[in-house]
Formats: sequence, C-alpha cells, structure tokens
Amino acid sequence: VQLQASGGGLVQAGGSLRLSCAASDRTFSSYVMGWFRQAPGKAREFIARINWSGANTYYAGSAKGRFTISRDNAKNTVYLQMNSLEPEDTAVYYCAADRTVKLDLLWDYWGQGTQVTVSS
Repeated sequence: VQLQASGGGLVQAGGSLRLSCAASDRTFSSYVMGWFRQAPGKAREFIARINWSGANTYYAGSAKGRFTISRDNAKNTVYLQMNSLEPEDTAVYYCAADRTVKLDLLWDYWGQGTQVTVSS
C-alpha cells in the first residue's frame, strides 16, 4: 500500500494542525494505521495508532489529551488532529500501516513524511 502524508507546516505555539494520510489500497480498512514522528537528531517515535474500524485508539504519553487520531475508511484516509502544539512537537511526521498491531517501529508500510514546525 502507498501512503501519502500531508498537512504539515509552520504554526505558532498553542496552535493546531491536522495531518492527513491517504492510502492507495482498496483494503485500507483492514490495516492498523499509525502516526510517528522524528525530530532532528532523535530517533523516530510512536505517536498514535488506530485499529481497522476506528473504534480503538492508543496514544503515546506525549500525545494524550492534545492529539487525536481518526480514520475515514470511505476515503482511505487517516488523520492526526494536533492541538496545543509546542516547539517540542517540531518533527517530520510519518504515517504507517500494518495488518497487525506492532509495538515497535517495524511497520510494513510508511508514508514519506510531512514537516511540522512549531515556533515559540
């Protein structure tokens, strides 16, 4: 499956952004979808994941209460709504897909990343 992430940009601290990730596969609804990020000089880290139906979500501690993952299976798209952004959220954000829940970074499919920059 091919993934295309978009929606990144420059935002002031306290602002919001919504990232989108469009999938090419007609079986999109069978994939667990996730968002990750990688800041300069740091390892890629997990942000959130959502199960195939959208009924179950899971967040990293840094995202809880500020970020919301959702999906629209009719549009083959997963979203990441990010509120109350902080300069520490500056990173390249990646979406990923897998047919099973992965607790590591070894997801099968990755998007190209979209840059999010939060200014103070």
